[in-house]
Amino acid sequence: MNFDQIVNGVPLIFVVMGLVELVKAFGVQGKALTAVSFGVGLAIGLLYQVSLGLPAGFSGWFGAVIFGLALGLVASKVYDAIKSAATK
Repeated sequence: MNFDQIVNGVPLIFVVMGLVELVKAFGVQGKALTAVSFGVGLAIGLLYQVSLGLPAGFSGWFGAVIFGLALGLVASKVYDAIKSAATK
């Protein structure tokens, strides 16, 4: 996965991380926060893929969903890694 997915100068990974942080500020924690991260990543990733062109067929949609899930996973795990490193 490349980290050069940028919309109007804003890297998507930071958008997902920011939205997850916003949800976290409302008190969502633990597994629910991970689920929200996946959901936000999936939605942003799908919208990004559709903005490039409507995926054609199963393989196109499958790739778009995997991209979205990866975006959410990376966002949540990058945050956890930074938090873990900062506390050591």
